[in-house]
Amino acid sequence: MTFSQLILLFISGSELLLLVLLIVFYLRLRKSEALLTTMQAGQESLVAKMHFNAELEQEIVESFARRQQELQELEVQLEARSNELRSLLEQAEAISRSPQFLRELIFTGRKKGQTIPQLAKATNLSIDEVELILMKAE
Repeated sequence: MTFSQLILLFISGSELLLLVLLIVFYLRLRKSEALLTTMQAGQESLVAKMHFNAELEQEIVESFARRQQELQELEVQLEARSNELRSLLEQAEAISRSPQFLRELIFTGRKKGQTIPQLAKATNLSIDEVELILMKAE
């Protein structure tokens, strides 16, 4: 083999090696592109899920704010109702402790045949007070 043939063989071999390396590089490039496409699809799916989660979270926050507002309104209504009932209770206690009401209660009970101890217990008065009221009426 002559020198020129050796050089030609060496150049042909190196060209063949470069061709094999080029094919391997091309195959790896295709594989990387496929992997990149898969990753992009996964990223798009992840972004869509994150967007959905953000919308869901916003709805939850708005719902919570509405519920808080409703609870505050109910608390105001409950407080007003409580004040109204407290006022009615005070009026009822004032009426039930009035001397005229107690006198009428004692007279009505006596007409129905209740005894003096029963009348005293019903009106939260002493037996002497009930007897005194009955004596004044006679």
